[in-house]
Amino acid sequence: MAGSSLQCYPGSMSAPDGHTPENGAEFAPSQIGESPSSLSDSGTITATLAKPPRQDNGGRFTSRGLQPKRKRLRLPIILFLLTCLSTLVAGSLNFSPTYLLVEALEQGSLMPIRQVLLRHWQDGLTYTACVLAILLTHEMGHYLVMVRYRIPATYPLFLPFPISPIGTMGAVIAMDGMKANRKEMFDIGLAGPLAGLVVAIPILWVGARQLDADLPQFGVFLLDQPLLAQWAMQLASPESGNAREILWQGQLNPYFMAGWVGLIITGLNMIPVSQLDGGHVAYALFGRRAHWLARGFLVVALAWLVYTNERVWILMIGLLLLSGPDHPPTRDDSVKLGWLRTSIGCVSLAIPIVCFAPRAIFLSN
Repeated sequence: MAGSSLQCYPGSMSAPDGHTPENGAEFAPSQIGESPSSLSDSGTITATLAKPPRQDNGGRFTSRGLQPKRKRLRLPIILFLLTCLSTLVAGSLNFSPTYLLVEALEQGSLMPIRQVLLRHWQDGLTYTACVLAILLTHEMGHYLVMVRYRIPATYPLFLPFPISPIGTMGAVIAMDGMKANRKEMFDIGLAGPLAGLVVAIPILWVGARQLDADLPQFGVFLLDQPLLAQWAMQLASPESGNAREILWQGQLNPYFMAGWVGLIITGLNMIPVSQLDGGHVAYALFGRRAHWLARGFLVVALAWLVYTNERVWILMIGLLLLSGPDHPPTRDDSVKLGWLRTSIGCVSLAIPIVCFAPRAIFLSN
């Protein structure tokens, strides 16, 4: 959900001899508006500007069309605040806002929502802080590497998911992938998941320590547990054998839920398909051979959907099919990764195995 690449081709302005002036190029007042064929004796190039020039404080004329665009903060801030609200609602309503909304509509009263809200609002604050810390760290891992390599990119765009158990669909960053070479693409793709796990694993551990094995198995839904979550439960409470493949909603706490969301999003992003983080890493490791890896994964995923009749990932797989499984080429695919990056990259391909749960979240009977 993070690190999507958008191929951007900024426009250019060519001079009569085919050269393109650099951004911020200045033109003498006598040159503005002259015919493209007019050259001074000294060989000065003139150009016809698409937009009228403007005069700076020093009296010099510069091209408006050549000024770099500023990033806009309004949309990222709005989406971040909406994600804060949607995750707060999810946590404060004990991760079952849809069920409570239906119950309130059936009763014609907001009392069911009010009762749960008064009982769990502190859990909502805890969950919001934890899950956003994981997502923000993940996205900043991507963003800071892009800044280091001077890759044009947007600010992180958080994706709210209102009236859902988790309240968010993660976040994305749009970047100009054609400006990154093979090594830079590898670093960008892997920085986010590794940074997110640094925060998600301690939060998951705190949640695993607070799980109560004696709580009854009740709730609207169940969570399928990734291997990493099962190991955390086992280590947190070895005497009780508290490593479960499935947890009920009533057994959850906000720390464990936030850590679980962090694992699922990280595992999903590291799937080696298209322009997911795992797609960036796989392409950097294997080049065009990664296309076969992506196609093979999609075939297996579709077969699993048909065999199990599970519907939770239908939309995600549909989006991957529409966007295309193949990763576009980088600016320079010939750049070598080196043995260290290659080793880390190969190990990172196991992240979906330990962080992802196929059924994720499903309704109880």
